[in-house]
Amino acid sequence: MADDTFSLILFSGTDDKLHAAAVLAVGAAAMGRPVNVFLQYWALDAFRDDRVRKDHGVAPEAGEDGARAVIEQQNTTHWIDLFEQAKDIGEVTINACAESMELLSITADDLHPVVDGVWGVARFFMEAGDGATFI
Repeated sequence: MADDTFSLILFSGTDDKLHAAAVLAVGAAAMGRPVNVFLQYWALDAFRDDRVRKDHGVAPEAGEDGARAVIEQQNTTHWIDLFEQAKDIGEVTINACAESMELLSITADDLHPVVDGVWGVARFFMEAGDGATFI
């Protein structure tokens, strides 16, 4: 039987990319697939408890129209709420990259409670198994 784990590596901390990743996590969890989310660099920074609900902007390629769409989207369900919903629905783990935490001087106490723990890259890939992995 094939591994149906759905793994996401999040690097960008912009609201549009975090929202898209959260929607994917909810969808996979709703389909009964285990989900692993691995937070690196600017995505990890966005998951700091005191920064989660701040404006993280949009990717440069979004342009003005994309920025307006994200602002409208934020008036619905915030990406952190979607990640919480995904965890409520199914088997979803969200882990911080140990190297990124060290680089950004972030401790586990700095992170939003939705983050389960801290993994190294090797642990992430062991948990991802043979399932689909996306960056």
